[in-house]
Amino acid sequence: MTEEKNLLETLINEEVVIDARSEYVFIGRMMAYDEHYLVLKQADVHDMRDSSTTREMYVLEAKRHGYPWNRERVFIRREEAISISKLDDVRE
Repeated sequence: MTEEKNLLETLINEEVVIDARSEYVFIGRMMAYDEHYLVLKQADVHDMRDSSTTREMYVLEAKRHGYPWNRERVFIRREEAISISKLDDVRE
């Protein structure tokens, strides 16, 4: 758990992208985490079923132009997260 804690700690206060097992993608500022949840502030909770673009294009556009956040704070169950990365690490 110590190594995992150190890895997640590097993402605190960073804008991150979380790909979920479901059709959702989350973009926001990582504020906290525990053994059950990842917590984002000023986050966009985006259902890809409501979008005409791909997940990759949506995230790339969010990096380029910003994103319209629709949640002041959101708790994401860790077992739902497939990947997490800094928004700045998204490649063009």
